[in-house]
Amino acid sequence: MKYYIIAGETSGDLHGANLIQALKKEDKEAEFRIVGGNRMQQASGQTAVIHTSQMAFMGFVEVLSNIRIISKNLNLVKADVSAYQPDTLVLIDFPGFNLKIAAFAKKNGFKVCYYISPKVWAWNQKRVLKIKRVVDKMFCILPFEVDFYREWGMEVDYVGNPLLDAITNYTYQNNFLEEHRLGDKPIIAMLPGSREMEINKLLPIMANVSLLFPAHHCVIAGAPNFTKAYYNQHMNGLELPVIFDATYDLLKHAEAAVVASGTATLEAALLGVPQVVVYKANPISIAIAKMVIKVRFISLVNLITNMLAVRELIQKDCNVDSIADELDLLINNKEYRDNIVENYDLLMQKMGEPGASKRTAALITSFLHSN
Repeated sequence: MKYYIIAGETSGDLHGANLIQALKKEDKEAEFRIVGGNRMQQASGQTAVIHTSQMAFMGFVEVLSNIRIISKNLNLVKADVSAYQPDTLVLIDFPGFNLKIAAFAKKNGFKVCYYISPKVWAWNQKRVLKIKRVVDKMFCILPFEVDFYREWGMEVDYVGNPLLDAITNYTYQNNFLEEHRLGDKPIIAMLPGSREMEINKLLPIMANVSLLFPAHHCVIAGAPNFTKAYYNQHMNGLELPVIFDATYDLLKHAEAAVVASGTATLEAALLGVPQVVVYKANPISIAIAKMVIKVRFISLVNLITNMLAVRELIQKDCNVDSIADELDLLINNKEYRDNIVENYDLLMQKMGEPGASKRTAALITSFLHSN
């Protein structure tokens, strides 16, 4: 079978790579065409039609300001799909782009599988009606999504969360602390996100927070599509270590973490690291989001547990003093710290077992063979 897999950001690239590996085991004749990042390229042995570094725009204003690039990318992928003639498209999250590709694919007779549902439960829930029209199979990774879709008359498959696969299969570096010269002080991990907009806004704040914790190593988790020089531009002249391709190692050794809202909040929780979640975006984007978003929280940890399991600092609350105060509690208040770890236990109960990539691959190949 020929698979055309599209992931538009770093987390999707990780899950896409694991799915490709699983599809290879299910389908010995699998061929791939990808829109993704370094991990998907390595897993598939193919060069991405478009790399994720050219795709990830988030926020209403940010999307509008990059509309020409997005339009160009859409047209390129549509033409490439038509030329490749895949047996199915596998779309991974990234709904602003992928739902447009799904509509094009459906109109042109291609089967569409969607892995990691768009967060339609958060805002504009009527998008489910479009999903029902243009998606043949939906594979969800959050347990509450099954009931949500059923309320709209759509049956979906719950496959579990692929982060459990990524963490279970990860090989940790035994000499991580020694290699990066971090063994003499406890570590605060700082994860400013994987998009340019996030890093530009959050990293300068994180750098200034580090000044208040001289007894710790404050270490930046670098996203693979950026360079050390890029991070240095946003650290207000400070020299914080930036470590690439070892986020799980960093979190494993961290006493606490400051994490940009996104997939990384779930990774930190699954690895048991007490964290504060931060986010800052264009004020207009945030104002629009507040008008349309229907959920109480922004972090996946809080959404899945349906409680304030970890503190969220957004926009004006995302400042040096507030982050430092929360970090101080996470590091020095044992009762507060233990309470967050207990919340993580509840999260683990709701997350289920590893194997999402394998289950999804089996369901995709079964669907294709039955049709």
